Amino acid sequence: MPKKKTKVSSSKKFLTNFKKKLKKHQEIINKIVGLFLVIMALALLTFRLPSLKLTPSQTNLEKNPIVINSKLLESKSGDRIPVKVLIPNSDIDLPVTPSKIVNGYWELSETTASYGLGSGTPGTASNTVVFAHAREELFYNLKNVKVGDIVYVFTKDKWYRYKVNKITQVYPNQVEVIQPTKKETLTLYTCTGYNDEKRLIVTAVPVN
Repeated sequence: MPKKKTKVSSSKKFLTNFKKKLKKHQEIINKIVGLFLVIMALALLTFRLPSLKLTPSQTNLEKNPIVINSKLLESKSGDRIPVKVLIPNSDIDLPVTPSKIVNGYWELSETTASYGLGSGTPGTASNTVVFAHAREELFYNLKNVKVGDIVYVFTKDKWYRYKVNKITQVYPNQVEVIQPTKKETLTLYTCTGYNDEKRLIVTAVPVN
């Protein structure tokens, strides 16, 4: 009889230990499964969240243009107005067409870069302003321009070379970026930022 009790006791002890181990393993498995589900949920959320729009839309520059005060701009015209802008390091090579001031804003070309009539002209102590949509075929690559890059501006009978010396972002109401300057300056701009709320401003100075 004592032997039978020992066997029964041993069986119960084994069963108890087995259940404890099983429970422990089950807890570990549950934790692993739970962690996996959390990771999957985060992955799905990341995949579904819309990315911030870094590329300006095709129409936002028209909706929120930089307001132009024609009284602050110089009156320049003739053969010195830009007809082409070239930035080799950023693969920008665009024709430039004149842009008139209509209701306080410069008109914006859909197919070319625009030269702000009333701003300066290349080769003079003034601020020459050229701008365009941030589309791939226009000023999309302006965001890749770096300080020190060379910019070429062509007129009807001459070309001018500039070096980028400053890159900034401003809001549309910060009109000082297009005002006349005492020294020869080239200003290029397009849309940038979340929901195209800002303007990417690239300024350059002449290089001999």
